[in-house]
Amino acid sequence: MFNFYFGVGFALVNFVLFLLCYKWFGKAGLFAWIAAATILANLQVVKTIEMFGLVMTLGNVIYGTIYLATDLLNEKYGEKEAKKAVWFGFFTLVMTTIIMQLVLVFEPHESDFAQPHLEALFGLMPRIALGSLTAYLVSQYLDVKLFAKLREKFSRPDQLWIRNNGSTMVSQLIDTFIFCMIAFAGVFSWDVWLQIFFTTYMIKFVVSAASTPFIYIARGFKHPEEAQKPGI
Repeated sequence: MFNFYFGVGFALVNFVLFLLCYKWFGKAGLFAWIAAATILANLQVVKTIEMFGLVMTLGNVIYGTIYLATDLLNEKYGEKEAKKAVWFGFFTLVMTTIIMQLVLVFEPHESDFAQPHLEALFGLMPRIALGSLTAYLVSQYLDVKLFAKLREKFSRPDQLWIRNNGSTMVSQLIDTFIFCMIAFAGVFSWDVWLQIFFTTYMIKFVVSAASTPFIYIARGFKHPEEAQKPGI
């Protein structure tokens, strides 16, 4: 049960740091958060843990906050800014993958101790990055579009939870399937693959629901750039 209780605290830390990033840095903080979360999620996902007898990967909580950030951008600054943030996160992951693959090519000095550890983390990254990039672009654009569509039908301020959860839960299902197929098919046996797929989506589902109070809190923060937001 340690992983469960520690995981709850871990999720709260992620949400609180997300709120602080937006409160202190405004819209720029959301872009910075998306960039950092995209990289951290792809590093964390190489670690597998067990919870309730099921195998799962890390990275789902921090990855879920990316949807929280794009939905908040969509809510407060419009669809155009949300799409820009999606591309910003995409570029960040591409940049990280290219640079770290070049770093691994350097011949290490005999006194170096970091090379095998870097290879363990970033040696798998091209495949994981391919799965993540494909899933990220498809699901994030779907999320932005679904959020905008849901806003047309559920436009009241108190219906933000419908816009947020409705768009995120559908898009994350697509995201999980695409990522697991590209990153893990053939790497794990199919029974382990199915466990990872199921647990990954369930964690994302729970994270999305748990993040609802935090997006309401974040929406209440006021920043000068909001006066320039497009009409929505």
